[in-house]
Amino acid sequence: MTMLDETRERFLNAILAQVPLERIAEIHLFQPMRQGGVESGVAVIAEGREESGEGRELPSGQMSDVESSDAPLASENSIPTSGPFLPSPFSPLPSRFTIHTARYRLTLKGPDRGKWEMSVVAEADAPLLTVDAVVRGVQRRSGDVEEATRMTQDDLAAVLSKRSDSAA
Repeated sequence: MTMLDETRERFLNAILAQVPLERIAEIHLFQPMRQGGVESGVAVIAEGREESGEGRELPSGQMSDVESSDAPLASENSIPTSGPFLPSPFSPLPSRFTIHTARYRLTLKGPDRGKWEMSVVAEADAPLLTVDAVVRGVQRRSGDVEEATRMTQDDLAAVLSKRSDSAA
């Protein structure tokens, strides 16, 4: 099980306030960077979604081709219209996910010490394989030696339940 420091737990709680745990397929947490008395961190979140007529709008205001199609989905990878977004032994993975980028900035020194800023932005509509490629690209460009911490919905639930058990 993944152990998290206080700042990462705060970051995860802020993410979960905007993206419900039940919809998260996985989160990739990058190593925080400290520079000039400020710590900043980034996470990439893959959010499962239902393939119903509602659809979720992306930043451009355009709906993806999967969501805008009026034809019934015959693909074996389509999402069931009800139930969890992660696979059971009998349900397929969603074929597309809403990809979010989450960022935080924590001031560690100076007159604004303790100031917390955080945002979650829906960036794309993509298959899960694309998320892995993006994560590898970010690591390569940032020169990160350590791998990003990948957490599934079950990992997140375990961390949250352990924290709430120790708080009681």
